[in-house]
Amino acid sequence: QVQLTESGGGSVQVGGSLRLSCQISRRLDGTYCMGWFRQVPGKEREGVAAIDGAENYIADSVKDRFNIPQDVVRDMVYLEMNNLKSEDTGTYYCAAALGSWCHWYDYYLTNHYTYWGQGTQVTVSA
Repeated sequence: QVQLTESGGGSVQVGGSLRLSCQISRRLDGTYCMGWFRQVPGKEREGVAAIDGAENYIADSVKDRFNIPQDVVRDMVYLEMNNLKSEDTGTYYCAAALGSWCHWYDYYLTNHYTYWGQGTQVTVSA
Protein backbone atom coordinates (compact mmCIF):
# COMPACT_ATOMS: atom_id res chain seq x y z
CA GLN A 1 0.00 0.00 0.00
CA VAL A 2 1.38 3.39 -1.00
CA GLN A 3 0.95 6.21 1.49
CA LEU A 4 1.20 9.93 0.90
CA THR A 5 1.67 12.37 3.74
CA GLU A 6 1.26 16.09 3.26
CA SER A 7 2.57 18.77 5.57
CA GLY A 8 3.26 22.49 5.58
CA GLY A 9 -0.22 23.94 5.49
CA GLY A 10 -1.24 26.83 7.68
CA SER A 11 -2.51 30.38 7.76
CA VAL A 12 -0.85 33.16 5.82
CA GLN A 13 -1.68 36.67 4.77
CA VAL A 14 -2.41 37.72 1.22
CA GLY A 15 0.86 38.08 -0.66
CA GLY A 16 2.63 35.57 1.56
CA SER A 17 4.23 32.24 0.72
CA LEU A 18 3.96 28.64 1.86
CA ARG A 19 5.68 25.43 0.89
CA LEU A 20 3.73 22.20 1.11
CA SER A 21 5.53 18.88 1.31
CA CYS A 22 4.40 15.43 0.25
CA GLN A 23 6.23 12.32 1.37
CA ILE A 24 5.55 9.15 -0.59
CA SER A 25 6.16 5.76 1.00
CA ARG A 26 7.96 4.27 -1.99
CA ARG A 27 10.80 5.16 -4.29
CA LEU A 28 10.14 7.89 -6.82
CA ASP A 29 11.65 6.07 -9.76
CA GLY A 30 10.36 4.46 -12.91
CA THR A 31 7.14 5.82 -14.32
CA TYR A 32 5.08 8.09 -12.12
CA CYS A 33 3.09 11.27 -11.95
CA MET A 34 2.79 13.25 -8.74
CA GLY A 35 0.14 15.93 -8.48
CA TRP A 36 -1.24 18.57 -6.17
CA PHE A 37 -4.93 19.32 -5.96
CA ARG A 38 -7.00 21.70 -3.87
CA GLN A 39 -10.59 21.73 -2.79
CA VAL A 40 -12.98 24.06 -1.04
CA PRO A 41 -16.34 22.96 0.38
CA GLY A 42 -19.00 22.67 -2.26
CA LYS A 43 -16.58 22.63 -5.19
CA GLU A 44 -14.81 19.93 -7.14
CA ARG A 45 -11.21 19.08 -6.46
CA GLU A 46 -9.00 21.24 -8.70
CA GLY A 47 -5.66 20.11 -10.10
CA VAL A 48 -3.05 22.81 -9.66
CA ALA A 49 0.28 21.18 -10.53
CA ALA A 50 1.94 17.89 -11.43
CA ILE A 51 5.39 16.52 -12.08
CA ASP A 52 6.97 13.35 -13.38
CA GLY A 53 10.57 12.52 -14.20
CA ALA A 54 10.77 14.92 -17.13
CA GLU A 55 7.98 17.48 -17.16
CA ASN A 56 5.98 19.63 -14.82
CA TYR A 57 2.58 21.13 -15.34
CA ILE A 58 1.10 24.17 -13.64
CA ALA A 59 -2.54 25.21 -13.94
CA ASP A 60 -3.23 28.58 -15.51
CA SER A 61 -4.96 29.74 -12.32
CA VAL A 62 -1.66 29.56 -10.40
CA LYS A 63 0.93 29.91 -13.14
CA ASP A 64 3.81 32.25 -12.26
CA ARG A 65 2.98 31.88 -8.56
CA PHE A 66 3.24 28.13 -7.84
CA ASN A 67 6.09 25.71 -8.47
CA ILE A 68 6.32 21.94 -8.02
CA PRO A 69 9.87 20.83 -7.28
CA GLN A 70 10.71 17.31 -6.29
CA ASP A 71 13.49 15.55 -4.43
CA VAL A 72 13.71 11.99 -5.73
CA VAL A 73 16.45 11.12 -3.24
CA ARG A 74 14.08 11.83 -0.35
CA ASP A 75 10.94 10.73 -2.27
CA MET A 76 9.41 14.14 -1.71
CA VAL A 77 7.33 16.44 -3.86
CA TYR A 78 6.70 20.04 -2.88
CA LEU A 79 4.27 22.77 -3.79
CA GLU A 80 5.84 26.19 -3.50
CA MET A 81 3.15 28.85 -3.34
CA ASN A 82 4.03 32.53 -3.67
CA ASN A 83 2.02 35.73 -3.77
CA LEU A 84 -0.91 33.88 -2.24
CA LYS A 85 -4.42 35.15 -2.79
CA SER A 86 -7.57 34.62 -0.75
CA GLU A 87 -8.91 32.34 -3.49
CA ASP A 88 -5.99 29.97 -2.87
CA THR A 89 -7.62 29.00 0.43
CA GLY A 90 -8.56 25.35 0.57
CA THR A 91 -7.50 21.86 1.48
CA TYR A 92 -4.50 20.76 -0.55
CA TYR A 93 -4.00 17.13 -1.49
CA CYS A 94 -1.03 15.27 -2.84
CA ALA A 95 -1.76 12.48 -5.32
CA ALA A 96 0.24 9.77 -7.07
CA ALA A 97 -0.19 7.86 -10.30
CA LEU A 98 2.34 5.03 -10.42
CA GLY A 99 3.04 3.43 -13.76
CA SER A 100 1.87 6.49 -15.67
CA TRP A 101 3.48 9.75 -16.73
CA CYS A 102 1.81 13.13 -16.42
CA HIS A 103 0.25 14.51 -19.59
CA TRP A 104 -1.08 17.96 -20.35
CA TYR A 105 -4.52 16.45 -20.93
CA ASP A 106 -4.88 14.48 -17.70
CA TYR A 107 -2.55 15.81 -15.00
CA TYR A 108 -5.46 17.83 -13.57
CA LEU A 109 -7.97 14.98 -13.54
CA THR A 110 -8.60 13.22 -10.25
CA ASN A 111 -9.15 9.88 -11.98
CA HIS A 112 -5.58 9.94 -13.31
CA TYR A 113 -4.37 9.27 -9.77
CA THR A 114 -4.63 6.18 -7.60
CA TYR A 115 -3.22 7.30 -4.28
CA TRP A 116 -4.12 10.34 -2.20
CA GLY A 117 -2.92 11.99 0.94
CA GLN A 118 -5.16 13.12 3.75
CA GLY A 119 -4.89 16.80 2.85
CA THR A 120 -3.47 19.87 4.51
CA GLN A 121 -5.36 23.12 5.06
CA VAL A 122 -4.17 26.42 3.60
CA THR A 123 -5.92 29.60 4.70
CA VAL A 124 -5.07 32.92 3.08
CA SER A 125 -6.52 36.00 4.71
CA ALA A 126 -6.28 39.73 4.21
